[in-house]
Amino acid sequence: MYLLLAIAFIIGYIFIAFEHPLKIDKAASAILTGVICWVILVLGQDSIFQTPHEAHFIDESILHHVGEISQILFFLLGAMTIVELIDIHGGFHIITSKIKTTNRIKLLWIIGIVTFILSSVLDNLTTTIVMAALLKKLMKDREDIWFFGGIVVIAANAGGAWSPIGDVTTIMLWIGGQVTAANIIKEVLLPSIVCLTVPLLVLSFIKKGEITRTASVNNSDEHAHLASSSEASLILWLGVGGLLFVPVFKTLTHLPPFMGILLSLGVLWVVTELIHKNKPAEHRHNLSVASVIRKVDTPSVLFFLGILLAVASLQTGGHLAQVATWLNETFGNIYIINIIIGLISSIVDNVPLVAGAMGMYPLSLYPQDHAFWELLAYCAGTGGSSLIIGSAAGVAIMGILKIDFIWYLKKISWLAILGYLAGVLTYYILNL
Repeated sequence: MYLLLAIAFIIGYIFIAFEHPLKIDKAASAILTGVICWVILVLGQDSIFQTPHEAHFIDESILHHVGEISQILFFLLGAMTIVELIDIHGGFHIITSKIKTTNRIKLLWIIGIVTFILSSVLDNLTTTIVMAALLKKLMKDREDIWFFGGIVVIAANAGGAWSPIGDVTTIMLWIGGQVTAANIIKEVLLPSIVCLTVPLLVLSFIKKGEITRTASVNNSDEHAHLASSSEASLILWLGVGGLLFVPVFKTLTHLPPFMGILLSLGVLWVVTELIHKNKPAEHRHNLSVASVIRKVDTPSVLFFLGILLAVASLQTGGHLAQVATWLNETFGNIYIINIIIGLISSIVDNVPLVAGAMGMYPLSLYPQDHAFWELLAYCAGTGGSSLIIGSAAGVAIMGILKIDFIWYLKKISWLAILGYLAGVLTYYILNL
């Protein structure tokens, strides 16, 4: 049964990867994989768990994981709704109208740098949602949208790795006392910059030409007569301010980030109701949160739920801990261990991997701000870019832009790995 659980996960992963050839939506495959993995865990618990455990262990474990997963899903729903609300008011047109260039290389650098900076202030998931919406407004060709989406994933993960509030794994290490805020910025900032810069430099030599801009009449412009320019500006800045407020809210209240995003959504909801209250009923409805929330991509949320449930089953079954133990016993070198952890995080979620590492290696072995923890923050944060399914940013953009797994593997993965290894090398040189 222990082996069967791993096999079920791998088969489900293959179905997700070959979504287009099989013509089965990845959300369906992910949900089935998540449920089947937990069914195997329940039916085979006596053979999977080598030590005795309480009768309600599985129930308590799944409720614990669902609690953690639901926080991410509520956050995702809140952030996506805010982004859709800004879009329907024409707020993104204010930004896209400022970007005049159609040069593919210039645009790659602009998108990459903006994403990198934003993800260090926001978290990388929120940044990805915002940038995905911008890409759909900036360019027309699917290939361009997908390619820039891949760069957004690399940039968002690189920008989140060095910031104490930019990535959930860095937050875990910061709150757990493994790293301090000032030190993680000082030690990991340059490797993270290199992680993004190397792919952009490579693309500067191989990507030429102009992009095709979207037509002037798009979804936002269709509603331009419904929302005035002042209303569009108000919702844009309130929405962006609400997203930026989330890490501040978490710092002040110590409540989970999804509470902050729901607070921001609630404020926007009230404001939109007030500013549109005197408009005709149909116009008011089109610009309301109640209408916008129906446009949120529910299959993407269900895909997220399924894949996180599947990974949680591997964590509960002890598979991830066994991998961590094997790494320690086989290699022993902190650089090799962290490089491999980063690459593994492109297959399974980096949160349980980092949690496993925090449990395996006590502070008595690697004290606060030790190179192991700094490198773990970088590797776990950026290694997930190697596959589109390997990070929250990748999963989100895969759902929003409908990026094909195999396409990403062919076009983006090698760039992500190149940047990832260049960042590790940079850290190694800085700490010789």
